Amino acid sequence: MAKRDYYEILELTKGASKEEIKKAYRKIAMKYHPDKNPGDAEAEAKFKEAAEAYSVLNDENKKAQYDQFGHAPEGGMGGMGGNPFGAGFGVDLSDALRIFMEGFGGGAGGGFGDIFGGGAGRSRGRARGADLKVKLPLSLEEIASGVTKKIKVKRQEACHDCGGSGASKGTGKSTCSVCHGRGEVQQVSRSMFGQFVNIQPCSNCDGTGEVIAHPCKTCHGDGRVRTEAVVSAKVPAGVHAGNYMTLRGEGNAARREGPKGDLIVLIDEKDHELFIRDEDNIYMEIVLDIAQAVIGAELEIPTLTGKVNLKIPPGSQSGKLLRLRGKGIPRLNSHLVGDQLVRVQVETPTKPSKKEREIYNQLADYYGSQKKTASIFRKIKSLL
Repeated sequence: MAKRDYYEILELTKGASKEEIKKAYRKIAMKYHPDKNPGDAEAEAKFKEAAEAYSVLNDENKKAQYDQFGHAPEGGMGGMGGNPFGAGFGVDLSDALRIFMEGFGGGAGGGFGDIFGGGAGRSRGRARGADLKVKLPLSLEEIASGVTKKIKVKRQEACHDCGGSGASKGTGKSTCSVCHGRGEVQQVSRSMFGQFVNIQPCSNCDGTGEVIAHPCKTCHGDGRVRTEAVVSAKVPAGVHAGNYMTLRGEGNAARREGPKGDLIVLIDEKDHELFIRDEDNIYMEIVLDIAQAVIGAELEIPTLTGKVNLKIPPGSQSGKLLRLRGKGIPRLNSHLVGDQLVRVQVETPTKPSKKEREIYNQLADYYGSQKKTASIFRKIKSLL
């Protein structure tokens, strides 16, 4: 299938500036990012396609080559040198996520980002196994402390009976007579613009360069079997929803002993029954009766690491924030720790008892005698 024009993918015209390319890529990448489109294969394909286009057009040398040759097949054109934008060029999901992060970063706010910084891209050698993607929901307690999770994944692994070769025990593989072991075939065509060399995977050996005369009966010559595995993922403290971990070599096995794909673990946050997270800080609300608000109190309140005593100062008003330093979320890859903010809400009785009414009547009489000349009206300081 012919590749789409890179400018078309990013909705740009030829000659777009570097800033325009970056802006267009960000818009499309954010639209089709896997975190915003869970389980959507079409969105994932467009995300990878946009990353491929950006990786070329954002590089001055690659862009100049692409502007001159376009998607000419690998192998060169008219003796003018090789062109990297042929059938073998492309990105997988882990590369696409890395390209996204290198372009825009994650920042302290924890947007999209590999927890470990992405790492170097893979070489474009022998075809490898497909990447897998799983979502890992974490509680705020787990995020605050860091956690090691066991993840069940269904993936393709090397066949135990043939060791991943695809050939039955006691038999071997022979060199493909069509491509002579190269795994690809060339078709040369000429035009007024010069010579085109079209390179495609060999259909006789499926691009492996080898032919199996006696396929393994377990995997039918594929070299892989479908199985369920348990993978351990060590998640550091301070991650955000949208962060991801790339577990190298934990994805699908490749056909006939090729390198394994990766397992991409997308971090998600579970809703908490008490706390709301804001970056490294967490917030909760505490409801006080009028007596506690007026004269103060000392209450035991929950935190992410256990219960602590909190002093309520006398005269606390609704909306007042009390701060517990260091009781929030650790900042990812840092020694800094956020705070826990406790918002005071003073509860007014809606159905006071007879005894309460007597007390409040006494208070009303007392306040009335103290505020005969004081105004009860004030200008609003803020509408927010």
